[in-house]
Amino acid sequence: MKNLFAVFVFTLVTHFSFGQVKDPVQWAFTAKKLNTTTYEVHLTATIDNGWHLYSQTTPEGGPSATTIAFTKNPLLSLDGGVKEVGKLEQKHEELFGVDVKQFSNKVDFVQVVKLKGPAKTALKGNLEFMTCNNQECLPPKTQKFSIALK
Repeated sequence: MKNLFAVFVFTLVTHFSFGQVKDPVQWAFTAKKLNTTTYEVHLTATIDNGWHLYSQTTPEGGPSATTIAFTKNPLLSLDGGVKEVGKLEQKHEELFGVDVKQFSNKVDFVQVVKLKGPAKTALKGNLEFMTCNNQECLPPKTQKFSIALK
């Protein structure tokens, strides 16, 4: 009976120590008011050391590019496209056979938003991203967001 209990405890410890979910990207969502009707929205990724996140312009055939989808809101309009602010790294990735575009450490995705009138609302949506390090890639992950515009 003692041996059976010892095996059970060992199995639990092994399961929890090797079964941890990796989450190498932390997201922060903020809005900066530029004037009474215009906001600069920031979707900022802080990336763990050794990992990278892919650009929106990573070519097909490679890792999944970061995509950002905004939920339609009749109270606001998007002004231009999403800009990437960070140190863009480009390299040929043998694993995928293409030149990839990626960010390490930190990247800020910035979207300018204009309110159509005086209102308190939120910019909502989701983004999909993929991360890799030199040994493995994690499957694409979806992150929902809601950013208050006051």
